[in-house]
Amino acid sequence: MKDDDLIRYSRQIMLPEIDAGGQLKLANAKVVIFGLGGLGSSASIYLAAAGVGHLVLNDFDKVDLSNLQRQILHSTDDIGKLKTESARDHLLSLNPEITLSLIDTRLEASELEEVITDADVVLDATDNFTSRFLINQACVSARVPLVSGAAIRFEAQVSVFDPRDKTSPCYRCLYGEGENTDETCTANGVISPLLGIIGSIQAIETMKLIMGIGQTLTGKLLLFDAMNMEWHQANLPKDPRCPVCGDQ
Repeated sequence: MKDDDLIRYSRQIMLPEIDAGGQLKLANAKVVIFGLGGLGSSASIYLAAAGVGHLVLNDFDKVDLSNLQRQILHSTDDIGKLKTESARDHLLSLNPEITLSLIDTRLEASELEEVITDADVVLDATDNFTSRFLINQACVSARVPLVSGAAIRFEAQVSVFDPRDKTSPCYRCLYGEGENTDETCTANGVISPLLGIIGSIQAIETMKLIMGIGQTLTGKLLLFDAMNMEWHQANLPKDPRCPVCGDQ
């Protein structure tokens, strides 16, 4: 570890749960982030700042004026630019020591598994059920931990699905195919800081998985009600009849 790294990450390294060994694990880790909107903005910023060595960024949209209320990775000058390119510029200005790989196309199911096969963690920051189901399927097949977040209106949720753990549920254990398919920010709206809160939690859970510290949200669903400032945590059991991770 270089002297500059010891200074850059000093406040993190001084935590006994992390230390230099944990920081080295972060530096050697590869994380795939699907979606560079509200959730992906805060998650990618904190993961880059924390020193995760290789971030793979996937988004095929361009920055739009309506994004800027919540997608803090992008700025007014980025309007019309691919979100992957905007993200690259922001993240490398924050931490030029990390490696970024950009994917600016919509990935098919077969391509998803290829992208995540050697990843340490996958972070789902997409805003639609079709993408979430496909990403979940790929993670289960590749046995890669998935950190999933969602936010809409004033409510949000976050969970970890870890197929390396035989008792862990997957995303399909939580939702059946076709449920709530119109529940998007575009259709229903969302208050801007909510995405930052949940994206930051996704970043923390990702780092814990990489370093192997603490208790993650595997097998749990964390729910947040911003209007009433209430947190709830529910157990999320594995569904033995799940078509993706069940015992068929």
